[in-house]
Amino acid sequence: MAMSDTAGAVTRTWARVSLLRESPVGMVGAFLVVFWVLVAIFAPVISPFGPNSNDLDALVDPTPNAIHWFGTDMQGRDILARVIWGSRTVLTVAPVAVAIAYAIGSLLGLLAGYYRGWADTVINRISDIILSFPAIVLYIIVIMRFGPSALNIILAVIFIASPQIMRIVRGMTLELREREYVAAAKMRGESALYIMFIEILPNARGPLIVDACLRMGYTTIAIGVLGFLGLGLPPPTPDWGGMVKDSYALMSIFPHMALFPAAAITSLVVGFSLLADGMREISMRD
Repeated sequence: MAMSDTAGAVTRTWARVSLLRESPVGMVGAFLVVFWVLVAIFAPVISPFGPNSNDLDALVDPTPNAIHWFGTDMQGRDILARVIWGSRTVLTVAPVAVAIAYAIGSLLGLLAGYYRGWADTVINRISDIILSFPAIVLYIIVIMRFGPSALNIILAVIFIASPQIMRIVRGMTLELREREYVAAAKMRGESALYIMFIEILPNARGPLIVDACLRMGYTTIAIGVLGFLGLGLPPPTPDWGGMVKDSYALMSIFPHMALFPAAAITSLVVGFSLLADGMREISMRD
């Protein structure tokens, strides 16, 4: 029975994804996201230079040219190469952070919504405390306390996103726990863990997939903002937000230094947002 339910959930999920081609908005979003994923994967192949290679001749004229298509930065580093390698940074940190936040938030949300009582009260009060602070303030506090690094950015995202995800999963669990298939599972003598992870969570996947896409966009913005504030990845690691920060003083003279990394951030965030819209359209058809 469990194997059949799981196989059915997987089949339905793939069917929903295949419907994405019927959503023009979703397809544009998927194209942008897949584009950057491919750029990150094949960065060593398509990058014209190393991300930290210096061209001292380019210091005289850093504007875009036939050799450096996106120009160079103040240290003579190729901006196109750094944008390409920077995609690896974003598309490693953001998915890892969001995935772990979803694992923790979903578990807490299921426990709070299914058991209710004191477990619900304790989890909700802790979440209330965390969510009472603006997200950007918490990001800054965590990074300044532990220092800028990929690991600490991931921990900051987990700390901030987990309570938000918990609230979503809890609300859906409170609704789904009253459904007939949950009552049937209880009558069969299934365990609470089985009911939560096999009966409830798969049936909440639609809204959660949409939220995950949006949250990837939010996390991309957060990584860019932290980099711009000097709290992102330590140099010389390619960091889109850090590239905008480094070029801020010369932005009026050489706007290309900030334009290309900012455009990269924007396109990836727009991609996740449009992909979420497409997945939402699919959910509404169910």
